[in-house]
Amino acid sequence: MGKINLRAPAVAGMFYPASSRPLKSQIEAFMEGAPARKAEAIACMLPHAGYMYSGNVAVKTLSRITVKNKVILIGPNHTGTGSSFSIVTKGAWETPLGKTEIDTVLASRLLKTSTLLKEDESAHEREHSLEVELPLLQYFNPAVSIVPIAVMSSEVQDLKNTGSLIGETIKEAGLAKEVLIVASSDMTHYEPDRQAREKDRQAIEAICRLDEDRLIERIMTLGITMCGWAPVVIMLTAAKKLGATSAALSLYQTSAETTGDEESVVGYAGITVQ
Repeated sequence: MGKINLRAPAVAGMFYPASSRPLKSQIEAFMEGAPARKAEAIACMLPHAGYMYSGNVAVKTLSRITVKNKVILIGPNHTGTGSSFSIVTKGAWETPLGKTEIDTVLASRLLKTSTLLKEDESAHEREHSLEVELPLLQYFNPAVSIVPIAVMSSEVQDLKNTGSLIGETIKEAGLAKEVLIVASSDMTHYEPDRQAREKDRQAIEAICRLDEDRLIERIMTLGITMCGWAPVVIMLTAAKKLGATSAALSLYQTSAETTGDEESVVGYAGITVQ
């Protein structure tokens, strides 16, 4: 590996283009109609499907806010490999747009103060939920550094404790203006379009109220198959520790808008938290 641990892309050429020119072109196409002015944000939620399905939502959401120099990137663990809360504290991640350093100081501080976070690169080797966000972050801020966290826990108190720890650590380090927290999640999976939209509306409403308990209750009672609800709970808890008072939906779409198939869709939402 040499001097640094370099994570090569696992899903380039599948979820997004494998070379820089077509990748930039695709992102730029999604930028059409994006707002000219950017707002400061504490956090956001982005979808993580293939760009042809969810890239428009993710890009339109990031285009509204300032992508800060430090991003804590929290996503669900789809592979089942690694710890319940897997963090990486050193090295760099590579995409067709270049290399992005892990923010070792911030990541190490989180690891040191948490009883739940574990250093575990294996959870990240094949995981796409964080990787697909990285080229977009690089596009908006080439100087970005990241702290990647993959979550494989549904223990609500553990999720809230992790969120509180992240918020408190950022505050104590005096980094509130320098860190953006990104939760990676898709919404309802493989249901008819109308049904997916109604379920997702209920989940989105709870997130926009900054109410993680309401979100969890609606997921459980309505059977909402939102794959990254746990990262969103962490993000909301952390954002409120950092003074968040509002959240807004930037865009919602389903896969039907790409495929034309309204019988079985996946929902995608972009939400900003301020």
